[in-house]
Amino acid sequence: MATEKNKPKQVGRRPKADPCRHRLAINLNDADYAAFLSLYEASGLSDKARFITSCIFNRELKVVKVDKAAMDYYMRLTTFHSQFRAIGVNYNQVTKAVKTAFTGKKALAFLYKLEKATWELVALNQKIMDLTAEFEQKWLQK
Repeated sequence: MATEKNKPKQVGRRPKADPCRHRLAINLNDADYAAFLSLYEASGLSDKARFITSCIFNRELKVVKVDKAAMDYYMRLTTFHSQFRAIGVNYNQVTKAVKTAFTGKKALAFLYKLEKATWELVALNQKIMDLTAEFEQKWLQK
């Protein structure tokens, strides 16, 4: 226990193995700076220094572009899918209720109406799938 008290406390950051000590500065005119900023924003990097070193040493840059329209479409499609699943659950509950609550002829009449609504839902779903395929083909890059 006496040796632990005499030990100095480790405070602060650990020193880097290879710290960056050399600083460079460049001057750009307005047109070049605007071009630099557009390239920097397109790169998606969070640090300008990393972007510059990547450009100087010809390192590969990974560019990630987020398309807001595609993201919005995807979000709406996801909510529609959850609603579609909820309709499926309700469909099962309705068929069970119709089967238990009504006589044969009435149950068949209600099930016929339910079948018509289901076919309309299937046609709507097919239309949505076609629109999604068209959207992906036109707007999303593979």
